[in-house]
Order: sequence, then structure tokens, then C-alpha cells
Amino acid sequence: MIDDEYFLAALRLASGHDPVPAYVSTAARQAFALRVPHAVTALPTGYTAARGVRGAEGPQLVRFVTEGLTFDLEVTIGDGLIDVAGQVSPPPGEGCHVDVRTPHLTLTRPVAGTGQFAATGLPPGWLSVVCHRPGHAPVQTRWVRVRP
Repeated sequence: MIDDEYFLAALRLASGHDPVPAYVSTAARQAFALRVPHAVTALPTGYTAARGVRGAEGPQLVRFVTEGLTFDLEVTIGDGLIDVAGQVSPPPGEGCHVDVRTPHLTLTRPVAGTGQFAATGLPPGWLSVVCHRPGHAPVQTRWVRVRP
């Protein structure tokens, strides 16, 4: 049997009389502001280090792939902060840079001729990387949650 309070609350929501809580609207606006217009999204794929190379408490390795571009990220947590060492393959060439993003901080880093980049001192939580190449649409990784 349906509880009367629950049923009445559901009717109010369905009729549109209960406003959306302010914190929900604020969070939605903040999430919308993090989008990268016209970006292609690289999806995570399985990636593991060779056996015996990394201990259980070593860096987390994550690979993101989209047509024509791969991101390999090595995420390390130390002293409560995140360090990211990454490589974009194939190397994207001159004039390329990446944005290593959290919801509250973006660090822009040049990409070396080998495709490598690094960012340190990021807060734990959600993380995404966007690669900007001259003449191409930006390519972004999905957001991943990094926990200490």
C-alpha cells in the first residue's frame, strides 16, 4: 500500500508545484559550465601495466580512446593531492596543449613532441583531460573520479 505522504508528494512534483531546490539548480549550472563545445569524447578502455611492474598501491593507469587519438593517464595520489602523468598518442604535434580539469581547477600544460604532459597538485575527486590541437575539434576524456 502506498503511503499517503509519499503519494501526495509525488502528485505535487508531477503537477510542478514544488520548485527545484536551489542547490540542484546551482549544481546543474556548474556542470553545464564544464562542457567543451564541439568536443569529441574519448571513452575509457581497459589498460593494465605488465605484471610485477606496479604494486597494488601504485599509480592508477587509465586509457581513453577515440578514433585517431589515445590518452594514457597515470594518476598518483600523495599527501592528499593528485598528480597526473599522461601521454597523447599519436603525438599531436606543435601548438598542442592539454587542459587537466577538476570541477574547480584547470591546469593548462603544453604537450611535448613525444605526446607527454604532466600536472601535479590537483585536488582528489573528478578529473578530465582535454587535448587542443590546431585545426581539430578538442578531444576530451570522460570524467573519472579519483579517490585517495
